[in-house]
Amino acid sequence: MEEKKTFHVNGYIALVILVILIIIGGYYFYFGVTNESIAMIAISLVLWVISGLFLSSLTIVSPNQAKAILFFGQYLGTIKDNGLFITTPLTQKINVSLKVRNFNSSLLKVNDSDGNPVEISAVVVFKVVDTAKALFDVDRYQDFIEIQSETAIRHIATQYPYDTFNEDDLTLRGNTTEVSEEMAKELQERLAVAGVEVIETRLNHLAYATEIASAMLQRQQAKAILSARQIIVEGAVSMTQMALEQIEGGQEIDFTDDRKVQLINNLLVSIITDKGTQPVINTGEVHER
Repeated sequence: MEEKKTFHVNGYIALVILVILIIIGGYYFYFGVTNESIAMIAISLVLWVISGLFLSSLTIVSPNQAKAILFFGQYLGTIKDNGLFITTPLTQKINVSLKVRNFNSSLLKVNDSDGNPVEISAVVVFKVVDTAKALFDVDRYQDFIEIQSETAIRHIATQYPYDTFNEDDLTLRGNTTEVSEEMAKELQERLAVAGVEVIETRLNHLAYATEIASAMLQRQQAKAILSARQIIVEGAVSMTQMALEQIEGGQEIDFTDDRKVQLINNLLVSIITDKGTQPVINTGEVHER
């Protein structure tokens, strides 16, 4: 099914014409009765029937609303223009909202790519762009949107980890924009059959499941400490190497291997330790006589 336009004319102009036809029909009826003319009476009845049929087809289309026209089960087309119109008589008119709407998914519990259970939900902003597909290609397009949205959220959540300490990895917590865009793209592919355009999707809730939240917090703390220590060690090694190069190059001092090891040890300890170091001053050796 594809949306198409159907026959409709300006209702105000058509209403004036129909009123004139009704008056003409009344005149013919009066003339036929007074002159006992069956033909004139028949013409008046035909004019009244035609006017009545078209008057029954009067329809009002509000802004951001459309009306799908069905003639005895056959889809004739859709009226998207706003105002008062007269369309094909004896037709069924189905209202379809074209307004932008949002859908807040229920709280879902899924496993991320690492297998950790997480709670996730999202807001989906959408609108109907093809009334024929929305009405006739799916059963209750609003229910279809809700189910497909939850399916897409579940699928996307399983593609990424909740969190990592590798800056190059995409995560649910650290890359919500990218994840939301990927979710919108997949959801659009799913909802194209229903004539729906996905305007935006956004995660509005993301957390570890309650049964593992405490353990995951400890794991995050351990990873954070490990990551911080790794940065500190890398910085300490770099600073120590730079200090040795500056001392040896600037002062023209040549350290023995033992002195280098001792100096490196002292520098690394003083830089890496999380507590203040206490310097020990060597005043030389004391010889007793």
